[in-house]
Amino acid sequence: MTLETIPEPLLLGWREWVALPELGLTLVKAKVDTGARTSTLHAFYVDSFYRCGKRYVRFGVHPLQRRTDVVVHGEALVVDQRRVADSGGHREERFVIHTRLLLAGCAWPIEVTLTNRETMLFRMLLGRTAIAGRARVDPARSFLTGRVERPWERYG
Repeated sequence: MTLETIPEPLLLGWREWVALPELGLTLVKAKVDTGARTSTLHAFYVDSFYRCGKRYVRFGVHPLQRRTDVVVHGEALVVDQRRVADSGGHREERFVIHTRLLLAGCAWPIEVTLTNRETMLFRMLLGRTAIAGRARVDPARSFLTGRVERPWERYG
């Protein structure tokens, strides 16, 4: 199913399992955060470099909470660099990338910032611009697009 064939907006709970296949992330538990403008992905390291005159980032992700033994390394073109305020009001400079989100059998491009979320419960925040016009959120419910048993099996 593509975005164009979605008959009505998806109904999401306050947390959902998502994938970012272009980054090698087959499964990430995301907090659906309508208070956050931009989506954010946990990256425990981020290194920038240039290739053919364009800026890229290499980064490492621990996609499963409380599992630092599971590591996925990603690489993406930098589309922007922004000062972003976290939920505590602290501002930090973050790299911004574009990638494809896979959720409930539908896929569409989203913008993602990279930051270290090691101390946070969720490895990803799915911000409001990523779901605007595509989904509604029921904040009293979870995993409306499906539950995942034994998520570590997705990472071999």
